[in-house]
Amino acid sequence: MKSAVLVIDVQCILFDKEPRPYEADEVVQRINAITHQARSSNMPVFFIQHEQPHTLLEYGSDTWKLQSGLKVEKNDYKVRKTTPDSFLRTDLADHLQALNVNNLIICGYATEFCIDTTVRRAAALGYNVQLVADAHTTHDKKHASAEQIREHHTATLSGISSFDTKISAVASIALKL
Repeated sequence: MKSAVLVIDVQCILFDKEPRPYEADEVVQRINAITHQARSSNMPVFFIQHEQPHTLLEYGSDTWKLQSGLKVEKNDYKVRKTTPDSFLRTDLADHLQALNVNNLIICGYATEFCIDTTVRRAAALGYNVQLVADAHTTHDKKHASAEQIREHHTATLSGISSFDTKISAVASIALKL
């Protein structure tokens, strides 16, 4: 089973502006550890960035850039997206197919939007998914704290069994690459 790491939407405007996401620094550290381990195993790493014209997420703007604490290397892949679905109208699936990837390790931002949507879409497309339980995050909302949202989505997503693939949740420290 060939794997790839997807790091979704860890961008300046989303991570650096106050209030910051839940465990922002810890999540970035965990992502860096995961991507380092992946590269050491010759596993592809994808950085996916959301963009929206005429906003702070406009392609190429300083606020659109990846968060400065992320360790990105020249051989890492970059994917631009315009919806919560990292596959919709992007070249992600083409890259994964060319690399014969069938297992995705997913982390990043925002748990209840882009992480949730991408995990579900990946499973629907036939990928096995490992959601890194402590390496995705979001901001507090009126109805729930970011910690509660992360816990809820981690449990919900890993409990889905209706796809012909497996979605599992794994702590970053327990991840075997």
